[in-house]
Amino acid sequence: MKIALDPHMHRHLSLPETCRLTKELGYDYIELSPRPDFMVWWTRPRAYPSVVREFKKAMKEHDVGLASMQPMYRWSSPYRDEWEMAMDNWKRIIEVAVELDNPLLVSEFGRGGSVERSQADRAGIHTPEACENAFWRSMDVLVPILEREGLTLSLEPHPEDWIETMEPAIEIIKTINSPAIKTSYIAPHCFFYGDDLETTLRATQGELVHARIADTFNHKASSELRYIVNPPGANVRVHQHLDMGEGEIDWDIFFKTLHEMGFDGVLSSCVFGWEDRAEASNRFMRGEIQRYVDKYWK
Repeated sequence: MKIALDPHMHRHLSLPETCRLTKELGYDYIELSPRPDFMVWWTRPRAYPSVVREFKKAMKEHDVGLASMQPMYRWSSPYRDEWEMAMDNWKRIIEVAVELDNPLLVSEFGRGGSVERSQADRAGIHTPEACENAFWRSMDVLVPILEREGLTLSLEPHPEDWIETMEPAIEIIKTINSPAIKTSYIAPHCFFYGDDLETTLRATQGELVHARIADTFNHKASSELRYIVNPPGANVRVHQHLDMGEGEIDWDIFFKTLHEMGFDGVLSSCVFGWEDRAEASNRFMRGEIQRYVDKYWK
């Protein structure tokens, strides 16, 4: 099992400094999320040769590995120009992953097209089925490349994606039927996945290779008034990425179920909510994750 740090709260640091801090905080692995100087949201990676060499050198010097990378491109966009650019960007980031000896890419099914175009759509182009069909077209392009390069791509249904719940997402992954396509379980999204933590976790049996750890409150609780959004009925998706113990996830059920499922993949700490005390937060998370791993795996 690999316990990794998503260094999003430290993204102001250079990649070499990120490697140093990751090790100081007690992690042996990095989960590289989008950052403006390397792997940019929606656009071409800025991973030019010298920065790749510098990153590899720093990982070796600080004895940390790259457990996973999270590319985010509009591969579910029904707008042909956005989709074509997403394919170009995916092909490039796969090349970068190979250069970095990174075995695992993680991403989301996707929210479809860009916000500006999808919210202004008056022609009915931007529908859930159109986004899903664009995603399937993306799989036709990318799966053979991933299989050829020996990489794994792990997917999760994200709040606001064209698919948000776990069971149909697993059906899609099984339909793709490739060893290169697997599943992620993002704990702070669990209350969107379904009504029962253990049930949605067990739905991933045989497909789960990656899980992210952070806490959140149950937005469905208290007559759906745990969060109050004005105006009532607004179409929003609210969740947190908090330190373990600050929300309502039952971590004993989470880790016990993972153990019973035989999970042996990547566990990443992905707290985003405490940039004002980021080092303390990520150091705490490393200890808490290890405590549960020791409790159920040892």
